[in-house]
Amino acid sequence: MSCSFTNECNVNPLVMKIKMIAFRAIDELELCNQFLEGHVKVLEDYGITNITTNNRRWIEIPSVYVVIALNEVNKIVGGVRVHVADGFEPLPVEKAVGYMDQRVYDLIDSYKDSGTGELCGLWNAKSVAGYGISLLLVRAGISIVNQIHLDSLFTICGDYTLPMVHKVGFVVEDSIGNKGEFLYPKENYIARVLRKMNAVTLETAEQYDKDRILDLRNNPVQQTIETGPKGSIDVDYNLILPFK
Repeated sequence: MSCSFTNECNVNPLVMKIKMIAFRAIDELELCNQFLEGHVKVLEDYGITNITTNNRRWIEIPSVYVVIALNEVNKIVGGVRVHVADGFEPLPVEKAVGYMDQRVYDLIDSYKDSGTGELCGLWNAKSVAGYGISLLLVRAGISIVNQIHLDSLFTICGDYTLPMVHKVGFVVEDSIGNKGEFLYPKENYIARVLRKMNAVTLETAEQYDKDRILDLRNNPVQQTIETGPKGSIDVDYNLILPFK
């Protein structure tokens, strides 16, 4: 058990317990279906039904990787995906806002040779709302990019998640859209396209988040007490991607 990020190694039985695992989408069809079902439910709760990745296509793409959070009865309570820019399948951000600004395609193309992709599809269930699971998933998603050889990473987010993605080092890509802003997924929403300028060194991330991501990268199998807004979470990580 890793206790490097906590002073307390004795797990309180009342602490929330979750498992986080990583896998390639095409290798785990049932888990992907559960991911999709949970994500759709959360989006519908917010009245959003036209998210471009809110479909089954990503489950069939070999260059899509998934991190999920499971509760104590092995129900998925959150997840995030990493889509690799493979030169064949457009990234979700390209499908979402590329038609509004052609420079989106050119920007992503300029990073493909060194390995780039997108962190997307982030969600957590209402049952764990407020515990900080989304931030843990984002850190975990960024931590696995060394296994799939990505040097940079894009994401798109709304105002609500902007502070969180700033913490882990994403910066607004103001060369596209209206200084990085797009009206998406509805006209009364503003989404921003952001880029993690160096997904290897994490130089733009806040120090604690950088340290935590690097620890997960160097020790992808670990059990750690994480601190969230509503208290501690006992997280059993297994972030080694099984390449079949």
